[in-house]
Amino acid sequence: MSTFNVGFVIFPELTQLDLTAPLQVLARLPHSTTHIVAKSEASVPSDCGLSLVPTHTFANCPALDLICIPGGVSGVIGAIADQETVDFVRRQARSAKYVTSVCTGAFVLGVAGLLKGRRVTTHWAYTDLLPLVGATYEKARVVKDGHVITAGGVTSGIDFGLSVIAEIAGETTAQAIQLGIEYDPAPPFDSGHPDRAPAAIKSAVSGRYAKANSALRAGLEQAVQAQSRSGASARG
Repeated sequence: MSTFNVGFVIFPELTQLDLTAPLQVLARLPHSTTHIVAKSEASVPSDCGLSLVPTHTFANCPALDLICIPGGVSGVIGAIADQETVDFVRRQARSAKYVTSVCTGAFVLGVAGLLKGRRVTTHWAYTDLLPLVGATYEKARVVKDGHVITAGGVTSGIDFGLSVIAEIAGETTAQAIQLGIEYDPAPPFDSGHPDRAPAAIKSAVSGRYAKANSALRAGLEQAVQAQSRSGASARG
């Protein structure tokens, strides 16, 4: 059996759990090799102080069967403004069997033109921005539309990873991996989604996200316009 190449694209200020949660799951996919890909070989700082070491660069990364983009608003704003990153994602996506994201990583796929007409999910605080990249929001932890699979905010990366394993290797394998990592969530509070969080908690947290939402909106508008100009120039 040929090796199934799984690749995670990383960039400065990404949210580390967006990467490490699905990474821990997908690294257990039978007959697979995991690649951590960045612009250079230098370590990449996450948004929590943990630095990550790439295994490959854009220049030497093999063709990926599955490409996954993690999120983190500050990091995503930088990634969507970086033409080299957008071009790499677009190029790899052309031949990938699965094009995927976790949290706000969806917007990197969107700026690369990969979400037009797709049903997509992302972190709840940024779902209103999905139409900017031609996508339609679907409320779910994991959404599959064709070969595009997107996950909601941060911790949904585990659900995403297990869903992908089931898709590729079957539910028995996915369940064995779930048991192996003891993924048996029983949170101490039922406030992990706006639909269930107490009103006071929702109000306080939503307020904190308002500035980040505005910053991401501005970054997306600029990036989408830049891609449009680039496409028009190429056609000319």
